[in-house]
Amino acid sequence: MRTVEEHAAAVRGLVAPTPVVAVPVGEALGLVLAQDVTSAVDLPPWDNSAMDGYAVHAADVAAAAPGTPVTLPVAADVPAGDVRRHGPVAPGTAVRIMTGAPVPPGADAVVPVESTDGGTERVVVTAPTAVGRHLRRRADDVAVGARLLTAGTLLGPAQLALLAATGLGTVPVHRRPRVAVVATGDELVAPGEPLAHGQIHDSNGVALAAAAAEAGAEVVAVERTGDDPAGLLAVLRRCAAVADLVVTSGGVSAGAFDVVKEALAPLPGAQFVAVAMQPGKPQGLARVEGVPVVTLPGNPVSVLVSFELFVRPALRRLRGLEGSGRRATTAVLTADLRSPAGRRQYARARLDRDARPPAVTPEGGPGSHLLGALARADALVVVPEDVTHVPAGTEVTVVDLTEGTR
Repeated sequence: MRTVEEHAAAVRGLVAPTPVVAVPVGEALGLVLAQDVTSAVDLPPWDNSAMDGYAVHAADVAAAAPGTPVTLPVAADVPAGDVRRHGPVAPGTAVRIMTGAPVPPGADAVVPVESTDGGTERVVVTAPTAVGRHLRRRADDVAVGARLLTAGTLLGPAQLALLAATGLGTVPVHRRPRVAVVATGDELVAPGEPLAHGQIHDSNGVALAAAAAEAGAEVVAVERTGDDPAGLLAVLRRCAAVADLVVTSGGVSAGAFDVVKEALAPLPGAQFVAVAMQPGKPQGLARVEGVPVVTLPGNPVSVLVSFELFVRPALRRLRGLEGSGRRATTAVLTADLRSPAGRRQYARARLDRDARPPAVTPEGGPGSHLLGALARADALVVVPEDVTHVPAGTEVTVVDLTEGTR
């Protein structure tokens, strides 16, 4: 059998980062920077006030105190957004100034309005200030030519704010990967439709589309096919025309009607293997019209666990990132766990992050059809291949499914 790491590497090897495109900075949330970005401006672009108050020469108010105030004439007003270029602040005068407004030359400090009477023609100052106090100096944050962000940075609100503040209108990023989802099986019926005997509602298509979107992809198609190999190939070719990656569910085991395996196994480079894991032992991969196809088992728990281990890392590589984005941690097991020999188990569980030390409780049994238990779980307990029994109280490795959703 293939190890989890070997199959993850095989799936990852199918894909490469998507092409670089320039997108408006306001539309780049969740995308990954494709090139280093340097600043064309200083931040701040000029000395500016950190407070509403009065720009002064610090020496003029050095002796100011509540009992011995200093009174200065107000020579000008400088509101935020003022585009006028004011002359120097003469010694013995003050300029009323707002937060963020350019400080006129000559002034070397700002007195907060709270330390004055707020005068407009003359201002009474009741506290001293120091040289440089409440001033934001030019290039104090970023200097021209400084590297703002490096290639591979995942763009969130703070990163986009920085890029916008330096005047960038567009950002070079890896295009959001396009994913198509295909659920297979004659038994599948769309959610909301009535069921006949032997039929089930398709949860895999919904789950995979949601998981792909949560992982940062654009879902361009969600298809459902029966157990006809020719029909499946036609659907896959249609999906390959619009997607960077196609993910299928079902039809990859050793049954008589395993349509995905039957349709794709003859293709060059196709692989259908047993992976030493539970759930999700049967796995596969192929290319259709040059587009990678990752084939997952059909049971709903196997689908989502397999997505976490194989598809999520592939999507991150398409985005220009590495790894799974999930955090592995440790916690104390609250109940016994049993696991099959020779297979790494990923047991659904609930993680108590507030406990000291953190505690993890198994949720449901090992059956790969137990979707209710999976819906209640927010973590996976990892049981190594050579372990068949984990007693309560043991510290175990846990994959936190609430971490790194983007």
